[in-house]
Amino acid sequence: MSKENKKIPADFVNYKTTSVMNKDNIPKLFLFEHNTKAGVYGKICVAVGELTFSGFKTRRGEIEQEITIKAGEVAVSPPEYWHKVELMTEDTEFTVEFYAQQDSDIVKQNLSERNE
Repeated sequence: MSKENKKIPADFVNYKTTSVMNKDNIPKLFLFEHNTKAGVYGKICVAVGELTFSGFKTRRGEIEQEITIKAGEVAVSPPEYWHKVELMTEDTEFTVEFYAQQDSDIVKQNLSERNE
């Protein structure tokens, strides 16, 4: 995975976006190894500062890559990819946008929740 070559497929749609996260409110889960759900891409969007994205070969495996994402940049984590983030500046702020295939159950469930 790199910032340049991982693209979200054209028939995938954004079904959910986190609130803006920073050092005061980032869920601890994000700071430790976790993965995206099957069929879901995560798009990390840094608004302020920078963060390091570390990708792992396997769960609890060795780091296979580290990417620095700066303000105004994005990176995409593919489905079921083990990773973690580290905030590199005191003022780092970012969101994560989640994408899934437009006809998938996860999209239908999340979009119906928005309309209730």
